[in-house]
Amino acid sequence: MALPPEELSIIVNTGDDFTHLGLYIAPDLDSVVYALAGLSDPLKGWGRRGESWAFMDALKGLGGESWFQLGDADLAMHVERSWRLASGATLSEITAHLCQALRIGVQILPMSDDPIRTRVLTDLGWLDFQEYFVRQQCRPTVQGFKFVGAETARAQPGALAALARGDLRAIVICPSNPFVSIEPILAVPEILAALRKSRAPIIAVTPIIGGKAIKGPAAKMLKELGLDVSAAAVAGRYAGLADGFLVDHTDEMPDPLEGITFFKAATLMTNDADRVQLARATLRAADTLGADQAS
Repeated sequence: MALPPEELSIIVNTGDDFTHLGLYIAPDLDSVVYALAGLSDPLKGWGRRGESWAFMDALKGLGGESWFQLGDADLAMHVERSWRLASGATLSEITAHLCQALRIGVQILPMSDDPIRTRVLTDLGWLDFQEYFVRQQCRPTVQGFKFVGAETARAQPGALAALARGDLRAIVICPSNPFVSIEPILAVPEILAALRKSRAPIIAVTPIIGGKAIKGPAAKMLKELGLDVSAAAVAGRYAGLADGFLVDHTDEMPDPLEGITFFKAATLMTNDADRVQLARATLRAADTLGADQAS
């Protein structure tokens, strides 16, 4: 890792969360947990490595809802989370328990313990995010988004504490879909206010390389919303918030954007060495901006 685990906190989107088959599913939280525990499936890009599917096969045989795939080992995560929630534990407490059980030293924080749900406005009308993303496989045309519950949600206290640290070196907006992975977090008023108040440089990393998204529907969403499929278009979503933006080294440098300094780096991550290299490039950009702000 580019940093010791105790120096890193990760605030994670919970707008994708939903209840399915009576279980509370938290896709983004689980993706981060599996990645840091060394359990993620490198081929699928989601779920656990070496997964088996006896549960889903049995469910299909019973005529059950099988459009959202739950692997046998993955099912344990959802069962553990669901019964603890039913027993009165918060999502944050459960996430901390799971990290401890899987020996993850990094602090993983839901953006809020209050329910926030991403809905997507499409040519078929409003759809819950998982209905759009998994059941409809992103086929409907996107027209807009809303984050139900965000305006009244309380930020997770640990997330606010992490953003308020006096020794905070940088705040990094990871190379994720700006519309459905980052903007739900920014829709929580206390988090947005804490970001604006923080004196640490805010650095975003492009999820678009060569006019394409590495994975997921970000490029499709940009195009359908009438935006360029480019790093510059993503940077524009963070105007007024981000101080710096990392563009892939193979792309042209975007035109100047007020308030944002552009940097180039190798942003395509295919292995751990790539990830560490990008993390270090991001920290160098943050340190450059921090020094400029201090001078």
